[in-house]
Amino acid sequence: MKRNLIVRFVLATLVAVGMTRHISAEPTIVPYSLSREYHLRLFNIHTGMHLDVVYRRGDSYIPDALTGLDNYLKDRRTGDVHHYDPRVFDLLHDLESKLGRPDSEIDVLCGYRSPRTNAILRAHRPGVALHSLHMLAMAIDIRIPGVKTSELQHAAWSLHRGGVGYYAKSGFVHVDVGRVRRWQETSLTWDKDTRG
Repeated sequence: MKRNLIVRFVLATLVAVGMTRHISAEPTIVPYSLSREYHLRLFNIHTGMHLDVVYRRGDSYIPDALTGLDNYLKDRRTGDVHHYDPRVFDLLHDLESKLGRPDSEIDVLCGYRSPRTNAILRAHRPGVALHSLHMLAMAIDIRIPGVKTSELQHAAWSLHRGGVGYYAKSGFVHVDVGRVRRWQETSLTWDKDTRG
C-alpha cells in the first residue's frame, strides 16, 4: 500500500513536469507556461522609455503585449498609434539571435510614423520615402549598443525578411517586413523606388 502511494506520487510528478514520454508512447502536451517565449527589450532614444516585454509564446502572439508595443512605438510627434505588423517583432527577435545577442536592448530611433509626420520629415530631410513603411507600422529604425552598424546591417540583410536600409553616417539601420531590398545612405541623392 505504501509502495503504491510512492509509485502514484512519482508518476504524478512525472506527468506534472512532462516526463511521461520517457515511460509512455502517448504524446506529451507542453503546458502553456513552458512554450518558447519571444522577448524584446527596447529603449526609445527620444522619450527615454524602456520596454521589456514577452510578446509571443510558441505560435501565439500575446494581444496585450502587442497593444503595449503599438503604444510604445507610436508617432512621438503626433501621438498617433497604429497596429504594428508582429512580423517586425519576430524580425527583431531573430536579428538579435543572428548576432548572438539574445535579449540585448535595442535602441529605437523611429517606429510608427503618421502620414503627417512623414510629410514634414520628407519636406526637411533627404531620403524620407513618400510611401514609407513606417506609415503602415511595418518598419523600425534601430541600433544595438555594442554592435557596429555595419554588422547590424549585414545580419539584417542575411535574414532576407524585408527591406534593410544602412545609414552609416547617422548610425542606424532601417528594417521592415516589406519586399526584400536594400539601400544605403551615400549622398543626398536617393533612389526613391528602393527606400522603405
